[in-house]
Amino acid sequence: MEFGVSIFFTDYSISPAELAIAMEERGLGILWVAEHSHIPVPRKTPPPGGGELAKRYYDVMDPFVTLAVAGAVTKKLKLGTGICLVIQRDTIQTAKAVASLDQVSNGRFVFGIGGGWNAEEIESHGTPFATRMLHMREQIEAMKEIWTKSTAEYHGETVNVVPMMTWPKPVQKPYPPIILGGAFPWAARRAVRYGDGWFPNANSGDPEDYIPKFNKMAEEAGRKPLPISLGGAPMDADKLKRLRDLGIMRVSTSVMSEKADQILPILDKWAGLMRQVNG
Repeated sequence: MEFGVSIFFTDYSISPAELAIAMEERGLGILWVAEHSHIPVPRKTPPPGGGELAKRYYDVMDPFVTLAVAGAVTKKLKLGTGICLVIQRDTIQTAKAVASLDQVSNGRFVFGIGGGWNAEEIESHGTPFATRMLHMREQIEAMKEIWTKSTAEYHGETVNVVPMMTWPKPVQKPYPPIILGGAFPWAARRAVRYGDGWFPNANSGDPEDYIPKFNKMAEEAGRKPLPISLGGAPMDADKLKRLRDLGIMRVSTSVMSEKADQILPILDKWAGLMRQVNG
């Protein structure tokens, strides 16, 4: 089972380079970075779980910039968006950013995507909140054409790409894995429909309940079982072993937007758990 770390990089957190190097030194497999372009004021949409919205949501850096830095100082560490709010991004430019990052990292990019929860933020970018999931699917369908065709074209309800040519193409063929973030059953259905994996959070339900349902969902759609990347995984070896035995491919722990002295001890503990689980 692969072990990873997720973070909101800010101008007051550990740097992308420092964290990436520390992770690779400890044998950790993937770095996930969050995305929010901005937080509108005033804000009406409550954050997941309620309460006050943490400062890191306002301050988080661009994921493609921070992952490029992380990739430049490592050789094996996978680089994941966890998650990229594609509905807030231009389709063609995002396709180029994904392909470019996959090129400069020599095929280490994992494209975690999601539809987001902050209605005001999403609609600031011109995407109606109610139809954001349709828009996201069509964006990804269009990007697949861009990544795999010399001359790409796509016509949907919300996304229109006239015949065009653009390079680079991704190193990974046909394109980097597309991992759908979100809870069961909604995000799971999207993963089965057009993704290469699913990225739920540990607090969004019981894996022993939803993993068999997810696998059955994939089977009924004529697909093989899709890999599951579990976010917010517990710091408990026995629980992690049970998750491994359930078939979860990858787990990650979240670290706060803090400096190295606060984060490195967490990495040490997480790497120790990895060795206990994987032998």
